[in-house]
Amino acid sequence: NLQVLAALAETMKKGTSFGAPCLLENILAEMVISAVPSIEMVRFVNSGTEACMGVLRLARAFTGREKIIKFEGCYHGHADPFLVKAGSGVATLGLPDSPGVPKAATYETLTSPYNDISTVETIFEANKGEIAAVILEPVVGNAGFIPPTPEFLNYLRRITKDNGTLLVFDEVMTGFRLSYGGAQEYFGITPDLTTLGKIIGGGLPVGAYGGKREIMEMVAPAGPMYQAGTLSGNPLAMTAGIHTLKRLKQPGTYDYLNSVTGELVQGIVDAGKKAGHAICGGYISGMFGFFFTDGPVYNFEDAKKSDTAKFARFYRGMLEEGVYFAPSQFEAGFTSLAHTPQDIQRTIAAADKVFQQI
Repeated sequence: NLQVLAALAETMKKGTSFGAPCLLENILAEMVISAVPSIEMVRFVNSGTEACMGVLRLARAFTGREKIIKFEGCYHGHADPFLVKAGSGVATLGLPDSPGVPKAATYETLTSPYNDISTVETIFEANKGEIAAVILEPVVGNAGFIPPTPEFLNYLRRITKDNGTLLVFDEVMTGFRLSYGGAQEYFGITPDLTTLGKIIGGGLPVGAYGGKREIMEMVAPAGPMYQAGTLSGNPLAMTAGIHTLKRLKQPGTYDYLNSVTGELVQGIVDAGKKAGHAICGGYISGMFGFFFTDGPVYNFEDAKKSDTAKFARFYRGMLEEGVYFAPSQFEAGFTSLAHTPQDIQRTIAAADKVFQQI
């Protein structure tokens, strides 16, 4: 975005980082707070991984508990406690967990299949009064694109509230992408805490975590839970974020994203089926994915039924046609406002050609 680049050029003249709060941080914070339903206070950090590290420590500090529930195939950055059945790069490389992570770091991490209410129920019954938080991608992007069933998010909101457990939405992918208020606005489910990344920095390194004021006031200097970072909230990242969010707030933004993404996914699925391949796909706004299986895909186990060898051939074929997809079957795709209808048609035409070759 040329406006973002122009604003960055002006900001750089004043300095790149001061290791202290700046006015731009307040401006972006107010924009995030007004946009995201769950966020009443926000802390900026430098990446999605850092945001998830901070939110985990905060959930444990606030509840006085240590156990967390995460879901198979959901990725929350590369902090030790989250590298259990983490999807995405870990899944692509065939690593059950990452070497170098001590058992003690993941001892309090409990896992469940995504969209699986009965397993979550069983975990809560077996760990009464011990679970600090349930963390999830409200739409999975790290096991491929997997949306939640309507009852799943409602159930999680209800059981966490009933057990004094915090519900955490990792919206590093979905934040400001599914709608201006993220997945929580799109689905109408408000978590207690939220992590953000990527989009709110307009391409610069940034992350954030936020939530209810009573919880966020645990964070230093307001409270006793320590977390800080010299580069957090630096003026360059804040400037890029401010101008990106201004652009996203313009009327018609998400209607356009939904339109081009729907056209893309339907075109790819139709082309694949026409060529005789088992394929299914889905999308919400600017986020999408498809699997080389008949589907439906509700969780990571379903996703692993996809023909990854065929995906690899598809990926290579599309690359040769000048179209770059994420090089993993277990990674969602994204469209942007820069993608034109012509780009979409060219991509579908390339897919039609490649499907007939693989």
